[in-house]
Amino acid sequence: MFTGIVTELGRVASVESTDFGRRLAVECAQTRSRLGIGDSVSVNGVCLTVVALSERGFTVEAVAETLQRSNLGGVDVGDPLDLERPMAADGRFDGHLVQGHVDGVGSILSIESEGTARRIRIGAPLPLSQYLVEKGSVTVDGVSLTITAVAPPGAGDVWFEVVIIPHTLDVTVFGARTIGDEVNLEVDVIAKYVERMLEAHR
Repeated sequence: MFTGIVTELGRVASVESTDFGRRLAVECAQTRSRLGIGDSVSVNGVCLTVVALSERGFTVEAVAETLQRSNLGGVDVGDPLDLERPMAADGRFDGHLVQGHVDGVGSILSIESEGTARRIRIGAPLPLSQYLVEKGSVTVDGVSLTITAVAPPGAGDVWFEVVIIPHTLDVTVFGARTIGDEVNLEVDVIAKYVERMLEAHR
C-alpha cells in the first residue's frame, strides 16, 4: 500500500527485453538505501517487486500485462521515474490510499501556467469517468493529486484537470511532462469498493 507521495525522482539506468516483458534498472539514492530484494516499490505508480540491488539503485521486472496496462512499456534510458516505498503500518497518510494497480493510461491534453504552478488537463479512458470527481483524489504516475475540474456529463471526451505546485514539479516526473505524454492513472480504491457493493444489492 502506498500514499501517492513520491519520495524520490529516479532515472532509468538500463532497459532489457525478456521473454516475459522488460527488466528495468533504476538509478536512485534515497529509495535504494531502504529497499531489499523482494520488497515492493512504486515506479510511476506501478507496484513492482525488487529483484536485484546495486550500489546506485535497484532492478525490477515488468511482465507483458503490466507493460500493456501502464506507460512502463515506453520508458527508455534516462527517463525520469516517480518512486515511492510502501507505507509502514505505523506511518502517516499524507496523500490517499494507493494500491499501485494502474486502472488505465491517460494522455496529457494541455498544460497552462498559473503563476509558478501548472494546470494540466489529462484525457482518461471512458470506463474511468465515473470515478473522476471534482475535489476527489486520483493518482497520476504515482502522485496523489486533487481533481480540480472534470469533463461535464455527456461531453463525449473524458478528461480531468489537476494543478501542480512548484514543489511537485521539482520532485516528480511532472516537471518533464509535455503534451501528448502518456500517464498512469489509478482512481480512488474506495470508490471502486462502493461501486461493487452497490452492484451486489441491485
